[in-house]
Amino acid sequence: MDLLRFATAGSVDDGKSTLIGRLLYDSKSIFEDQLLAVEESSRRRGDGVVNLALLTDGLKAEREQGITIDVAYRYFATPRRKFIIADTPGHIQYTRNMVTGASTADLAIILVDARKGVIEQTKRHAFVSNLLRIRHLVLAVNKMDLVDFSEEVFNNIVAQFHEFASRLDNVADITAIPLSALNGDNVVEKSSAMPWYEGSSLLYHLETVYTGGTANHVDARFPVQWIIRPLSNDWHDFRGYAGRVAGGVFKPGDAVTVLPSGFTTRVRKIYLPGGKEIHEAFPPQSVVMTLENEIDISRGDMLVKANNPPQSSQDIEAMVCWFSTKPMEARGKYLVRHTTKEAKAIVQELRYQVDIETLHKKEGVASLAMNEIGRISLRTASPLFHDSYRRNRSTGSFVLIDPGTHETVAAGMVV
Repeated sequence: MDLLRFATAGSVDDGKSTLIGRLLYDSKSIFEDQLLAVEESSRRRGDGVVNLALLTDGLKAEREQGITIDVAYRYFATPRRKFIIADTPGHIQYTRNMVTGASTADLAIILVDARKGVIEQTKRHAFVSNLLRIRHLVLAVNKMDLVDFSEEVFNNIVAQFHEFASRLDNVADITAIPLSALNGDNVVEKSSAMPWYEGSSLLYHLETVYTGGTANHVDARFPVQWIIRPLSNDWHDFRGYAGRVAGGVFKPGDAVTVLPSGFTTRVRKIYLPGGKEIHEAFPPQSVVMTLENEIDISRGDMLVKANNPPQSSQDIEAMVCWFSTKPMEARGKYLVRHTTKEAKAIVQELRYQVDIETLHKKEGVASLAMNEIGRISLRTASPLFHDSYRRNRSTGSFVLIDPGTHETVAAGMVV
Protein backbone atom coordinates (compact mmCIF):
# COMPACT_ATOMS: atom_id res chain seq x y z
CA MET A 1 0.00 0.00 0.00
CA ASP A 2 1.13 3.53 -0.62
CA LEU A 3 1.27 6.24 2.04
CA LEU A 4 -0.66 9.51 2.08
CA ARG A 5 0.48 12.30 4.36
CA PHE A 6 -2.15 14.95 4.95
CA ALA A 7 -2.61 17.93 7.24
CA THR A 8 -5.69 19.58 8.67
CA ALA A 9 -5.93 23.34 8.81
CA GLY A 10 -8.57 25.93 9.55
CA SER A 11 -9.70 28.55 12.01
CA VAL A 12 -10.27 28.15 15.75
CA ASP A 13 -13.18 25.84 16.68
CA ASP A 14 -13.74 24.67 13.11
CA GLY A 15 -13.55 21.10 14.40
CA LYS A 16 -10.18 19.86 13.09
CA SER A 17 -9.38 17.64 16.07
CA THR A 18 -12.98 16.39 16.22
CA LEU A 19 -12.79 15.49 12.52
CA ILE A 20 -9.60 13.49 13.02
CA GLY A 21 -11.09 11.79 16.08
CA ARG A 22 -14.23 10.92 14.11
CA LEU A 23 -12.10 9.61 11.22
CA LEU A 24 -10.13 7.37 13.57
CA TYR A 25 -13.23 6.25 15.48
CA ASP A 26 -15.49 5.46 12.52
CA SER A 27 -12.70 3.70 10.61
CA LYS A 28 -12.11 1.55 13.74
CA SER A 29 -8.51 2.73 14.02
CA ILE A 30 -8.40 3.27 17.80
CA PHE A 31 -8.10 0.70 20.56
CA GLU A 32 -10.83 0.05 23.09
CA ASP A 33 -8.73 1.36 25.97
CA GLN A 34 -8.14 4.61 24.07
CA LEU A 35 -11.87 5.06 23.62
CA LEU A 36 -12.52 4.30 27.30
CA ALA A 37 -9.92 6.90 28.30
CA VAL A 38 -11.56 9.52 26.07
CA GLU A 39 -15.00 8.68 27.44
CA GLU A 40 -13.71 9.05 31.00
CA SER A 41 -11.99 12.37 30.19
CA SER A 42 -15.16 13.65 28.52
CA ARG A 43 -17.21 12.68 31.58
CA ARG A 44 -14.81 14.44 34.00
CA ARG A 45 -14.83 17.57 31.85
CA GLY A 46 -18.62 17.63 31.78
CA ASP A 47 -18.87 17.31 28.00
CA GLY A 48 -22.33 16.37 26.84
CA VAL A 49 -20.96 13.89 24.27
CA VAL A 50 -17.82 11.78 23.87
CA ASN A 51 -15.25 14.42 22.89
CA LEU A 52 -13.33 12.75 20.08
CA ALA A 53 -11.04 15.80 19.83
CA LEU A 54 -9.25 14.47 22.92
CA LEU A 55 -7.77 11.72 20.75
CA THR A 56 -5.41 14.29 19.23
CA ASP A 57 -5.39 17.15 21.74
CA GLY A 58 -3.07 15.52 24.28
CA LEU A 59 -1.48 18.54 25.98
CA LYS A 60 -2.99 19.65 29.29
CA ALA A 61 -3.36 23.23 28.04
CA GLU A 62 -5.12 22.00 24.90
CA ARG A 63 -7.66 20.03 26.90
CA GLU A 64 -8.27 22.86 29.36
CA GLN A 65 -8.82 25.48 26.66
CA GLY A 66 -10.43 23.23 24.07
CA ILE A 67 -7.97 24.34 21.37
CA THR A 68 -5.08 22.80 19.47
CA ILE A 69 -1.67 24.33 20.21
CA ASP A 70 0.96 21.88 19.03
CA VAL A 71 1.03 19.63 15.96
CA ALA A 72 -0.32 16.13 16.71
CA TYR A 73 0.60 13.27 14.38
CA ARG A 74 -1.64 10.24 14.09
CA TYR A 75 -1.20 7.08 12.06
CA PHE A 76 -3.87 4.76 10.71
CA ALA A 77 -4.53 2.48 7.77
CA THR A 78 -7.42 1.09 5.75
CA PRO A 79 -7.29 -1.89 3.36
CA ARG A 80 -6.54 0.61 0.56
CA ARG A 81 -3.95 2.98 2.01
CA LYS A 82 -1.80 4.00 4.95
CA PHE A 83 -2.10 7.52 6.38
CA ILE A 84 -0.08 9.96 8.48
CA ILE A 85 -2.20 12.86 9.78
CA ALA A 86 -0.82 16.18 11.02
CA ASP A 87 -3.47 17.94 13.12
CA THR A 88 -2.29 21.56 13.10
CA PRO A 89 -3.48 24.57 15.17
CA GLY A 90 -5.94 27.14 13.90
CA HIS A 91 -4.86 30.18 15.94
CA ILE A 92 -2.99 32.84 13.99
CA GLN A 93 -0.24 32.86 16.64
CA TYR A 94 0.46 29.19 15.85
CA THR A 95 0.92 29.65 12.10
CA ARG A 96 4.52 28.49 12.53
CA ASN A 97 3.21 25.18 13.92
CA MET A 98 0.99 24.80 10.88
CA VAL A 99 3.97 25.39 8.57
CA THR A 100 5.97 22.75 10.42
CA GLY A 101 3.19 20.17 10.40
CA ALA A 102 2.21 20.66 6.76
CA SER A 103 5.74 20.83 5.34
CA THR A 104 5.73 17.12 4.40
CA ALA A 105 2.05 16.77 3.47
CA ASP A 106 0.76 15.65 0.08
CA LEU A 107 -2.76 16.92 0.76
CA ALA A 108 -4.36 19.51 3.05
CA ILE A 109 -7.86 19.44 4.52
CA ILE A 110 -8.97 23.03 5.05
CA LEU A 111 -11.95 23.21 7.38
CA VAL A 112 -14.56 25.94 7.25
CA ASP A 113 -17.33 26.48 9.78
CA ALA A 114 -20.53 26.47 7.72
CA ARG A 115 -21.92 29.30 9.90
CA LYS A 116 -18.94 31.60 9.30
CA GLY A 117 -17.87 30.84 5.73
CA VAL A 118 -14.44 31.72 4.34
CA ILE A 119 -12.58 33.94 6.80
CA GLU A 120 -9.04 35.35 7.07
CA GLN A 121 -7.64 32.19 8.67
CA THR A 122 -9.09 30.08 5.87
CA LYS A 123 -7.21 32.20 3.36
CA ARG A 124 -4.05 32.12 5.47
CA HIS A 125 -3.99 28.33 5.59
CA ALA A 126 -4.80 28.01 1.89
CA PHE A 127 -1.94 30.39 1.10
CA VAL A 128 0.48 28.53 3.39
CA SER A 129 -0.54 25.22 1.81
CA ASN A 130 0.12 26.70 -1.61
CA LEU A 131 3.46 28.09 -0.43
CA LEU A 132 4.46 24.64 0.84
CA ARG A 133 3.51 23.21 -2.56
CA ILE A 134 0.63 21.09 -1.32
CA ARG A 135 -1.12 20.58 -4.62
CA HIS A 136 -4.27 18.82 -3.44
CA LEU A 137 -6.80 20.56 -1.18
CA VAL A 138 -10.01 19.34 0.41
CA LEU A 139 -12.42 22.09 1.40
CA ALA A 140 -14.27 20.47 4.31
CA VAL A 141 -17.35 22.55 5.12
CA ASN A 142 -17.98 21.41 8.69
CA LYS A 143 -20.93 21.81 11.08
CA MET A 144 -23.49 21.47 8.30
CA ASP A 145 -25.94 20.25 10.97
CA LEU A 146 -25.95 23.77 12.42
CA VAL A 147 -27.17 25.30 9.13
CA ASP A 148 -29.85 22.66 8.51
CA PHE A 149 -27.67 20.90 5.91
CA SER A 150 -28.33 23.76 3.48
CA GLU A 151 -27.09 23.22 -0.07
CA GLU A 152 -27.20 26.98 -0.71
CA VAL A 153 -24.88 27.70 2.24
CA PHE A 154 -22.46 25.04 1.02
CA ASN A 155 -22.43 26.34 -2.57
CA ASN A 156 -21.83 29.94 -1.43
CA ILE A 157 -18.82 28.88 0.69
CA VAL A 158 -17.38 26.83 -2.18
CA ALA A 159 -17.74 29.82 -4.52
CA GLN A 160 -16.00 32.13 -2.00
CA PHE A 161 -13.09 29.73 -1.60
CA HIS A 162 -12.66 29.13 -5.33
CA GLU A 163 -12.56 32.88 -5.92
CA PHE A 164 -9.62 33.20 -3.52
CA ALA A 165 -7.89 29.97 -4.61
CA SER A 166 -7.89 31.06 -8.26
CA ARG A 167 -4.94 33.31 -7.35
CA LEU A 168 -2.86 30.42 -5.97
CA ASP A 169 -0.34 28.96 -8.41
CA ASN A 170 0.54 25.54 -6.96
CA VAL A 171 -2.89 24.05 -6.29
CA ALA A 172 -3.78 21.28 -8.77
CA ASP A 173 -7.25 20.36 -7.55
CA ILE A 174 -9.82 21.30 -4.89
CA THR A 175 -12.48 18.88 -3.65
CA ALA A 176 -15.33 20.33 -1.55
CA ILE A 177 -17.16 18.05 0.92
CA PRO A 178 -20.03 19.07 3.25
CA LEU A 179 -19.84 17.25 6.58
CA SER A 180 -20.53 17.17 10.29
CA ALA A 181 -17.53 15.87 12.20
CA LEU A 182 -19.49 15.70 15.46
CA ASN A 183 -22.16 13.41 14.02
CA GLY A 184 -20.05 11.66 11.39
CA ASP A 185 -21.94 12.89 8.31
CA ASN A 186 -19.84 12.31 5.14
CA VAL A 187 -16.71 11.55 7.17
CA VAL A 188 -16.43 7.77 6.72
CA GLU A 189 -19.94 7.00 5.44
CA LYS A 190 -22.16 8.99 3.07
CA SER A 191 -24.81 11.01 4.89
CA SER A 192 -28.52 10.61 4.25
CA ALA A 193 -29.07 14.13 5.63
CA MET A 194 -27.60 15.70 2.46
CA PRO A 195 -29.10 13.85 -0.52
CA TRP A 196 -28.21 16.78 -2.77
CA TYR A 197 -24.48 16.04 -2.33
CA GLU A 198 -23.39 13.60 -5.03
CA GLY A 199 -19.70 13.30 -4.12
CA SER A 200 -17.88 10.76 -1.96
CA SER A 201 -17.21 10.68 1.75
CA LEU A 202 -14.00 12.18 3.08
CA LEU A 203 -12.35 8.83 3.82
CA TYR A 204 -13.17 7.45 0.36
CA HIS A 205 -11.62 10.53 -1.22
CA LEU A 206 -8.48 10.16 0.93
CA GLU A 207 -8.24 6.50 -0.05
CA THR A 208 -8.55 7.11 -3.78
CA VAL A 209 -7.03 10.55 -4.52
CA TYR A 210 -3.96 10.34 -6.72
CA THR A 211 -1.26 12.71 -5.51
CA GLY A 212 1.64 11.48 -7.64
CA GLY A 213 4.04 12.05 -4.74
CA THR A 214 6.26 15.07 -4.19
CA ALA A 215 9.67 13.42 -4.61
CA ASN A 216 11.82 14.50 -7.55
CA HIS A 217 13.03 11.31 -9.27
CA VAL A 218 14.83 13.17 -12.06
CA ASP A 219 17.50 15.37 -10.44
CA ALA A 220 19.96 13.16 -8.52
CA ARG A 221 20.81 14.67 -5.12
CA PHE A 222 22.56 12.98 -2.18
CA PRO A 223 23.59 15.31 0.68
CA VAL A 224 26.27 13.57 2.72
CA GLN A 225 25.35 13.36 6.39
CA TRP A 226 28.08 11.18 7.87
CA ILE A 227 31.24 9.24 6.94
CA ILE A 228 31.09 5.56 7.90
CA ARG A 229 34.48 4.10 8.97
CA PRO A 230 33.88 0.98 11.13
CA LEU A 231 37.60 0.06 11.52
CA SER A 232 36.59 -3.52 12.36
CA ASN A 233 38.13 -6.76 11.13
CA ASP A 234 35.13 -7.45 8.89
CA TRP A 235 35.04 -3.91 7.43
CA HIS A 236 38.67 -2.89 7.81
CA ASP A 237 38.98 -0.77 4.63
CA PHE A 238 35.34 0.31 4.42
CA ARG A 239 34.62 4.00 3.74
CA GLY A 240 30.97 4.80 3.13
CA TYR A 241 28.96 7.99 2.84
CA ALA A 242 25.64 8.01 4.70
CA GLY A 243 22.65 10.23 4.04
CA ARG A 244 19.11 10.43 2.73
CA VAL A 245 18.51 10.54 -1.02
CA ALA A 246 16.96 13.93 -1.75
CA GLY A 247 16.27 13.41 -5.44
CA GLY A 248 16.78 11.18 -8.45
CA VAL A 249 17.90 7.56 -8.57
CA PHE A 250 21.40 6.27 -7.81
CA LYS A 251 22.69 2.88 -9.00
CA PRO A 252 26.09 1.13 -8.73
CA GLY A 253 28.20 2.22 -11.68
CA ASP A 254 26.60 5.67 -11.98
CA ALA A 255 29.01 8.54 -12.62
CA VAL A 256 28.68 11.18 -9.88
CA THR A 257 30.21 14.56 -9.13
CA VAL A 258 31.15 15.62 -5.61
CA LEU A 259 30.20 19.19 -4.68
CA PRO A 260 31.85 21.57 -3.93
CA SER A 261 35.17 19.98 -5.00
CA GLY A 262 33.95 19.04 -8.48
CA PHE A 263 35.77 15.67 -8.48
CA THR A 264 34.05 12.89 -10.42
CA THR A 265 33.89 9.18 -9.63
CA ARG A 266 31.45 6.27 -9.80
CA VAL A 267 29.17 4.64 -7.25
CA ARG A 268 30.61 1.27 -6.25
CA LYS A 269 27.93 -0.16 -3.94
CA ILE A 270 24.83 1.01 -2.06
CA TYR A 271 23.76 -0.35 1.33
CA LEU A 272 20.67 -0.04 3.47
CA PRO A 273 21.05 0.40 7.25
CA GLY A 274 22.12 -2.97 8.60
CA GLY A 275 24.39 -3.75 5.67
CA LYS A 276 21.95 -5.11 3.05
CA GLU A 277 23.21 -4.31 -0.45
CA ILE A 278 20.69 -2.83 -2.91
CA HIS A 279 20.78 -2.10 -6.65
CA GLU A 280 19.24 1.38 -6.61
CA ALA A 281 18.44 4.15 -4.16
CA PHE A 282 15.71 6.77 -4.46
CA PRO A 283 13.90 9.33 -2.23
CA PRO A 284 13.37 9.18 0.70
CA GLN A 285 15.64 6.20 1.38
CA SER A 286 18.48 6.53 3.89
CA VAL A 287 21.48 4.66 2.51
CA VAL A 288 25.27 4.32 2.60
CA MET A 289 27.20 4.67 -0.67
CA THR A 290 30.76 3.60 -1.44
CA LEU A 291 32.70 5.17 -4.31
CA GLU A 292 35.32 3.86 -6.75
CA ASN A 293 37.88 6.52 -5.81
CA GLU A 294 39.19 7.91 -2.54
CA ILE A 295 37.96 11.52 -2.42
CA ASP A 296 37.94 13.94 0.50
CA ILE A 297 34.24 14.20 1.32
CA SER A 298 32.68 15.54 4.52
CA ARG A 299 29.26 16.38 5.98
CA GLY A 300 27.54 19.07 3.93
CA ASP A 301 28.99 17.92 0.60
CA MET A 302 26.61 16.60 -2.05
CA LEU A 303 26.80 13.82 -4.64
CA VAL A 304 25.03 14.70 -7.89
CA LYS A 305 25.00 13.64 -11.52
CA ALA A 306 26.73 15.90 -13.99
CA ASN A 307 23.83 16.05 -16.47
CA ASN A 308 21.60 18.07 -14.11
CA PRO A 309 23.55 19.67 -11.24
CA PRO A 310 21.88 21.94 -8.67
CA GLN A 311 22.48 25.65 -8.53
CA SER A 312 25.49 26.69 -6.47
CA SER A 313 25.29 30.20 -5.08
CA GLN A 314 25.86 32.36 -2.03
CA ASP A 315 22.90 34.59 -2.97
CA ILE A 316 19.52 33.01 -2.25
CA GLU A 317 16.06 34.39 -2.97
CA ALA A 318 13.46 32.81 -0.69
CA MET A 319 10.03 33.06 0.87
CA VAL A 320 10.17 32.74 4.66
CA CYS A 321 7.68 32.28 7.46
CA TRP A 322 9.02 33.98 10.57
CA PHE A 323 8.82 31.89 13.76
CA SER A 324 10.49 34.00 16.43
CA THR A 325 8.99 36.55 18.83
CA LYS A 326 12.04 38.69 18.01
CA PRO A 327 11.30 40.36 14.63
CA MET A 328 13.47 39.76 11.61
CA GLU A 329 15.32 42.79 10.33
CA ALA A 330 17.32 43.45 7.21
CA ARG A 331 21.09 42.97 7.75
CA GLY A 332 20.33 40.49 10.53
CA LYS A 333 22.92 37.72 10.93
CA TYR A 334 21.82 34.08 11.27
CA LEU A 335 22.88 30.50 10.69
CA VAL A 336 21.28 28.72 7.73
CA ARG A 337 20.78 24.96 7.78
CA HIS A 338 20.16 23.56 4.32
CA THR A 339 20.11 19.77 3.77
CA THR A 340 23.15 18.66 5.82
CA LYS A 341 25.08 21.90 5.43
CA GLU A 342 25.28 24.77 7.91
CA ALA A 343 26.65 28.22 7.07
CA LYS A 344 26.59 31.76 8.35
CA ALA A 345 24.16 34.07 6.57
CA ILE A 346 22.95 37.64 6.50
CA VAL A 347 19.58 38.96 5.36
CA GLN A 348 20.57 41.44 2.67
CA GLU A 349 17.08 42.72 1.95
CA LEU A 350 13.47 42.18 2.96
CA ARG A 351 11.84 42.61 -0.44
CA TYR A 352 8.19 42.48 0.65
CA GLN A 353 5.71 41.06 3.11
CA VAL A 354 2.66 39.13 1.88
CA ASP A 355 -0.77 40.38 2.93
CA ILE A 356 -2.53 37.05 3.51
CA GLU A 357 -6.00 38.57 3.16
CA THR A 358 -5.45 40.05 -0.30
CA LEU A 359 -2.19 38.34 -1.43
CA HIS A 360 -0.82 41.83 -2.13
CA LYS A 361 2.90 42.46 -1.71
CA LYS A 362 3.63 45.09 0.95
CA GLU A 363 6.93 46.66 -0.03
CA GLY A 364 9.00 48.98 2.09
CA VAL A 365 8.41 47.08 5.34
CA ALA A 366 11.31 47.13 7.81
CA SER A 367 10.87 43.73 9.46
CA LEU A 368 8.83 40.55 9.76
CA ALA A 369 7.03 39.75 13.01
CA MET A 370 6.20 36.25 14.27
CA ASN A 371 4.01 34.25 11.84
CA GLU A 372 4.40 36.82 9.06
CA ILE A 373 5.48 35.71 5.60
CA GLY A 374 7.71 37.58 3.19
CA ARG A 375 10.40 37.36 0.54
CA ILE A 376 14.03 37.93 1.44
CA SER A 377 17.42 38.07 -0.22
CA LEU A 378 19.93 35.98 1.72
CA ARG A 379 23.74 36.03 1.45
CA THR A 380 25.60 32.99 2.79
CA ALA A 381 29.25 32.67 3.80
CA SER A 382 29.70 29.60 1.58
CA PRO A 383 27.77 28.39 -1.47
CA LEU A 384 24.61 26.31 -1.03
CA PHE A 385 23.80 23.58 -3.57
CA HIS A 386 20.11 24.14 -4.04
CA ASP A 387 17.10 23.80 -6.31
CA SER A 388 13.92 25.82 -6.22
CA TYR A 389 11.40 24.58 -3.66
CA ARG A 390 8.94 24.05 -6.50
CA ARG A 391 11.37 21.56 -8.07
CA ASN A 392 12.64 19.78 -4.96
CA ARG A 393 11.29 20.17 -1.42
CA SER A 394 14.44 18.77 0.19
CA THR A 395 17.08 20.86 -1.58
CA GLY A 396 14.78 23.89 -1.86
CA SER A 397 14.08 24.36 1.86
CA PHE A 398 16.09 25.61 4.82
CA VAL A 399 15.75 26.99 8.34
CA LEU A 400 17.32 30.08 9.86
CA ILE A 401 18.76 29.86 13.37
CA ASP A 402 19.66 32.58 15.86
CA PRO A 403 23.41 32.04 16.48
CA GLY A 404 23.11 33.35 20.03
CA THR A 405 20.14 31.37 21.32
CA HIS A 406 20.11 28.53 18.73
CA GLU A 407 16.38 29.15 18.32
CA THR A 408 14.89 28.23 14.94
CA VAL A 409 13.61 31.62 13.81
CA ALA A 410 12.32 30.95 10.28
CA ALA A 411 11.51 28.34 7.65
CA GLY A 412 12.48 29.23 4.10
CA MET A 413 11.58 28.07 0.61
CA VAL A 414 13.96 28.91 -2.24
CA VAL A 415 12.39 30.69 -5.18
